[in-house]
Amino acid sequence: MLNRAKHRISPLTLRVLAINVLALALLLAGFLYLDQYREGLIEAKIEALTTNGTIIAGALGEAAGDDPLGLPVLNPRAARTMVRRLVSLTGARARLFDDHGRILADSRILISSGREVVARPLDGPTDDNRSLQRRFGDWLGHVFHPRHNLPLYKDDDRQTAASYGEARQALEGDSAQSRRVSIDGEVIVSVAIPVQRFKKILGALMLSAGTADVERAVAEARLAILGVFFVALGVTVMLSLYLAASIVRPLHHLAEAAETVRQHPGQRANIPDLSRRGDEIGDLSGALLEMTSALYQRLDAIEGFAADVAHEIRNPLTSIKSAVEVLEMSEDKEAQARLLAIINDDIRRLDRLIGDISDASRLDAELARSEPKPLDLIGLCETLIDIARTTSTEADAPDFELVIENELGVTATSTLTSAGVLMVPGMADRLGQVVRNLLDNAVSFSPEGGVVRLRVIDAGSEAKLIIEDDGPGIPDGKFDAVFERFYSERPSGEDFGVHSGLGLSISEQIVKAHDGTITAANRTDADDNVIGARFEVHLPKISAGD
Repeated sequence: MLNRAKHRISPLTLRVLAINVLALALLLAGFLYLDQYREGLIEAKIEALTTNGTIIAGALGEAAGDDPLGLPVLNPRAARTMVRRLVSLTGARARLFDDHGRILADSRILISSGREVVARPLDGPTDDNRSLQRRFGDWLGHVFHPRHNLPLYKDDDRQTAASYGEARQALEGDSAQSRRVSIDGEVIVSVAIPVQRFKKILGALMLSAGTADVERAVAEARLAILGVFFVALGVTVMLSLYLAASIVRPLHHLAEAAETVRQHPGQRANIPDLSRRGDEIGDLSGALLEMTSALYQRLDAIEGFAADVAHEIRNPLTSIKSAVEVLEMSEDKEAQARLLAIINDDIRRLDRLIGDISDASRLDAELARSEPKPLDLIGLCETLIDIARTTSTEADAPDFELVIENELGVTATSTLTSAGVLMVPGMADRLGQVVRNLLDNAVSFSPEGGVVRLRVIDAGSEAKLIIEDDGPGIPDGKFDAVFERFYSERPSGEDFGVHSGLGLSISEQIVKAHDGTITAANRTDADDNVIGARFEVHLPKISAGD
């Protein structure tokens, strides 16, 4: 039973959607990570801070004064002014420590009239929609780049170089950098440059900057990717649904039609013809159409065959029943003998009929299972002619003549020792059955003293079998009808029950299974008088190179 109709959404549709959306989601995850892009921006910021710090440190070193001993030393007042002015263009925070680690200047702290004023950057104009996007971008940043592994950034009340590792390293003469995370989650990058003059370390300059602009750029990239993703997702879903519908809907219709054929074989199901699609579903539709057409033909043939069998069996049974009823009432010995002869003939007819019916019923399955093998057609015909001659013991039996020909004419007869070989692909027992049926048919039509001729012809790309007799021939207009099942017209004088009417039908079925053809015609003389019947069989030949 089909359960597809019970699903609100086809499982195949869900699979198509899942595969396409999953591939898009994996691609999205890779894009949203943006690790190399973010790392490149941070490295560029650190490099810019290092360059600016080197320039400012060089300027501070050149502007240093001399102490009472004549040694270079930083001037706190001049250093504060210089640091504040030089760092204003960088957007970073600058802190200057002397050679003892004490802080001399901080660009965020202004000293005026002995008081310190802390300068903080102003927030830009608020935009609720923009703020929402920024918060969403910050959330994505925390998801894809967790910062819990960075040390916490904080400003001590009394800042010294000892509070910052990079500053301590700069006082030792080496440039250094670090990354920390602030309380509000922003990554702070710092670089420390030694301030020196004539290789004497005068102090350390530390520049610090937040990466909010980097995170904002990465967040904007993520948001742009998300926008593209949702557009691509919508297109992908629609295309997936269209693709699934173009596959699922016709398959569903084909499945429904197949289910109708299964449940109601007598009902002619309407198989959708999708062959114009030009794809595998179209091929499947065409195959189902051909299959159901062949199935209905087979069902019609079975119904017709069953009706014909019932009719053919009913006739001898009716005759036997009538003869038995009359036999019971008759006391005449001669009449009883005639009735017994009728019963005997009917029994022989039933026996022959049942045998041929059994053979015809299993013929299809046997032909489908059997594999054709190379077969010498000349050798097969010689054997069958010898058997026919040996078994023909009646005085009025016709003579048998076997003639072997090629395209140039007669090359040998059955009286020669060797007539050569003619190879065809086939099943020896079934092709032998065709020849026997045709020979038996010719014998039954041949008059006393007649001749049955079997000609085997090598016709280049094919082999021909021609069986001729000297009988009355075939009635006009019956050349095709003789191959129908239970063909009933018989020659006058033929013994009742000799033929079932299935022999030629079976022969035609076997020949067609061997990719051959069989036809019937009459033999005529110079005056167009019928002088016998001729059956001609064409079979494909195996060439020497095959």
